[in-house]
Amino acid sequence: MQTFLSGVVMLLTILSWLPAAAETIRVGPQRAVKTISSAAAVAPSGSVVEVDAGVYEADVAVWTQDRLTIRAGGGRVRLVADGASAEGKAIWVMRGGQMEVEGFDFSGARVKDRNGAGIRLEAGKLVVRNCSFNHNENGILTSNDPRIELDVANSEFGHNGHGDGFSHNLYAGSIARLSVTGSYFHHAKGGHLLKSRAAVSDIRYNRLADGAGGRASYELEFANGGVAYVVGNIIEQGAQTENPHLVSYGIEGYRWPRNALYLVNNTLVDGLAQGGVLLRVAPGNATVTAVNNLLVGSGTIEATAAGDYRNNVLVDRNVFEPAAPSEYRIKAGSGLSGRVVEVAADGGVLLQQEAQYLHPRRTQALAGKPHNPGAVQNLR
Repeated sequence: MQTFLSGVVMLLTILSWLPAAAETIRVGPQRAVKTISSAAAVAPSGSVVEVDAGVYEADVAVWTQDRLTIRAGGGRVRLVADGASAEGKAIWVMRGGQMEVEGFDFSGARVKDRNGAGIRLEAGKLVVRNCSFNHNENGILTSNDPRIELDVANSEFGHNGHGDGFSHNLYAGSIARLSVTGSYFHHAKGGHLLKSRAAVSDIRYNRLADGAGGRASYELEFANGGVAYVVGNIIEQGAQTENPHLVSYGIEGYRWPRNALYLVNNTLVDGLAQGGVLLRVAPGNATVTAVNNLLVGSGTIEATAAGDYRNNVLVDRNVFEPAAPSEYRIKAGSGLSGRVVEVAADGGVLLQQEAQYLHPRRTQALAGKPHNPGAVQNLR
């Protein structure tokens, strides 16, 4: 009997250690919780908020929970600001702990201060998957809290910006870390496709291309330096760009203890007839590793910082397959196959290309090492 009771006590103790099943709060016109704002008010930390597919107008919210998942259920969820904003800032203001968002389309955020965002991230760690941000003043805007981490995957940012050059498709402030993969950036309205002031920015396997009629400024900017890993991206400047520079690093002053840019296996496309600047690096306490990039057009890389500038190959557009010119697939027989060089890891961070961007907003893993310069390895 004593052995049996001891076993029961042990089992109860083990069960008490296991996490409780996450509470799921379902939101929709036919649910008990009908609005997203109501869900944000009642959802406890550790729960899942699942929103029925559909259009939610002026349904803005502030999220302060920890270990929270917010996801679309049964299809896309469209969040249309329609003149409303949470705290005069955004469709969603997020300042909790660990949070995940998946399956939402944010549009129409505008506020008095001209920096309304789809998401305003003020604290915590946020993962954004399979979302879109269109026609806001900012797609995502973060505060300058050095503890914030933002991870964006398989998402789209287009037509965001007030038009004054101070608002952008995605604008990360002085945060700990920004990671972006498998995402599509285009048509920023007077601002940048992606701007980061983070201590560490990891930008891999994306398409940053302003497209026909686009008037974005920089395609990619690291305003205050930091450590920036830029690997396997297609970065394309539009013919109507408001700035001749494609990638900019440190131009607003180096503010982090370590400043290092790693530009590896990217396809950098100059859209200006008179020639733009593919990479602009401010002089100062910074190093650059620019290796295995494919340079399309007549643009240049400014080697104004110490570093490793190897195997950056200048090509004309006729090296690409004509059937899909915007995919930048290299023709067979171009002589570029096998023309890659090894790039050493940065500590424990691998710099070798491991995947490539596939349109729209996804990635495809490489079977082995990359075999030609640039972001596209001709996988089907």
